[in-house]
Amino acid sequence: MTQNRCNAVRGASAFTLIELLVVIGVIAVLLSLLIPALAGAKEQCRQIVCRNNLRQLVFANSGYAVENNSLFVLAAPDIFTGQNLKRWHGIRDDLNSFFDPTRSPLVDYLADGRVKQCPQKVNFRNGDPWDWDFEQGCGGYGYNMTYLGSRVWENYTVEHCARPTRETEVKSPGSTVMFADTAMAKLDNGWPYFLEYSFVEPYFFVVNGLPDAGWGHPSPSIHFRHNQRANIAWSDAHVGSELIAEEDGMNVYGVRSYDVRIGWFEPLNNSLFDLE
Repeated sequence: MTQNRCNAVRGASAFTLIELLVVIGVIAVLLSLLIPALAGAKEQCRQIVCRNNLRQLVFANSGYAVENNSLFVLAAPDIFTGQNLKRWHGIRDDLNSFFDPTRSPLVDYLADGRVKQCPQKVNFRNGDPWDWDFEQGCGGYGYNMTYLGSRVWENYTVEHCARPTRETEVKSPGSTVMFADTAMAKLDNGWPYFLEYSFVEPYFFVVNGLPDAGWGHPSPSIHFRHNQRANIAWSDAHVGSELIAEEDGMNVYGVRSYDVRIGWFEPLNNSLFDLE
């Protein structure tokens, strides 16, 4: 009698094959729901870190202006002189070297003394030869050189490239781009790859003080790498994100930029880049 009772207890407590399959199925369903949520949470964290990096760049540029007679940092003062050794994000000793971010003119105003890298995993090409990543050190961020990091908005000359804009000349800081997620795409044996690119290009070239559609467009550089969005830091230090606008066309390197999530956001003009 006792033996039969023990067998009955063991039989009642055991899982049947069907019950086991049901439990496994429930766990699989829960995992299928949980994994995308975890991935979304990780992406949200990366966006938050990226936005904080961009906000630090705006604060650094404003701090630089406070101590330099209200003048913003120059984006690339010698880019058209043949020297091409200075950037807002660093300095290099010769044309075959990379820009050293610890020698940026903003270094005294940045946490950790350097431009931080965007945490979104972008397969930027780097290493030799130097032109595989000719703006390395900018962290995947670009600066509004045309309107803030120079005065080429007045005239596209070597002299105006080396003359900075004043902070007080920005009429609407809350609607003037200062920094943004950026990249440039090139081709290697027909396949696109990404380079770091340190300028956020407006929609039109500026000729004789005015946007000129007749010159076509610069190669776009805003990189919409956060779920089709790009983080944008405005001159008043608020940071938001913008959706990529549908825009067809090839960049100067023969890449259809929209296909690799590089482009512009609406409106498709210079109104959110200029000083007005």
